[in-house]
Amino acid sequence: MDPIILLKALILGVVEGLTEFLPISSTGHLIIAGQLLDFNDEKGKVFEIAIQTGAMLAIVWEYRARFARALTGVGSDPVARRFIVNLAVAFMPAAVLGLAFGKYIKAHLFHAVPVAIAFIVGGFVILWVERRRPRTVLVETVDDMTWKDALKVGIAQAFALIPGTSRSGATIIGGMLFGLSRKAATEFSFFLAVPTLIAAGLYDLIKHRDLLSVADVPVFGAGLIAAFVSAFICVRWLIRYIASHDFTVFAWYRIVFGAIVLLTAYTGLVTWAS
Repeated sequence: MDPIILLKALILGVVEGLTEFLPISSTGHLIIAGQLLDFNDEKGKVFEIAIQTGAMLAIVWEYRARFARALTGVGSDPVARRFIVNLAVAFMPAAVLGLAFGKYIKAHLFHAVPVAIAFIVGGFVILWVERRRPRTVLVETVDDMTWKDALKVGIAQAFALIPGTSRSGATIIGGMLFGLSRKAATEFSFFLAVPTLIAAGLYDLIKHRDLLSVADVPVFGAGLIAAFVSAFICVRWLIRYIASHDFTVFAWYRIVFGAIVLLTAYTGLVTWAS
């Protein structure tokens, strides 16, 4: 195994794990990191399936008891049944729009400069929502959500089809704007990541199955494990963080990060792919 390729896999795995569940766009970071590491060819796109799976498994493991209760109680427990229905409802908008426009979006927006612009716009949206979101919390916990609440969050998630927007950012900030508590919006974003990432991963896996080979297993496995560990640490940290902080720091991070990418593109310091 090429140690340089392995190192790149570990770096991208950590990038995915640390950014998937924060409102800073994992896809945007992977596009930029992948280009800087020269790991953004077609095989690199398939590699992203592995590391996104690793990040998703961190959620499944952290909330394994919650998912187990939902699956075993779906036939008899109304709370479990509502939880499953809410995930299905929230999943649909992005799934439908992704199938309809995914090819166009990947062809025109999966580049560093559009991602940087989305970073900056998303940062200002977070600042705006943090300043004007409803003072009265309408939904305190995930179990209090109705299908209408889930649909609103699902519509917000659809905006994350634009790379650089952030799936977590769209669902968390959108949820807060619609009256969810900070904790409920964050946890529902975690839960919604599971069907979303599974569906996206399976779709890309089927689409690019011809690019896979047994020789890729060690590299893909290393990236998956790196993403799992870093995502697990990040999720636990974020739950503690939101207990006493807002998301303003992530907004400013997005704005500064996006501005740096645009500046390097404008000055020619970095030759970003067009």
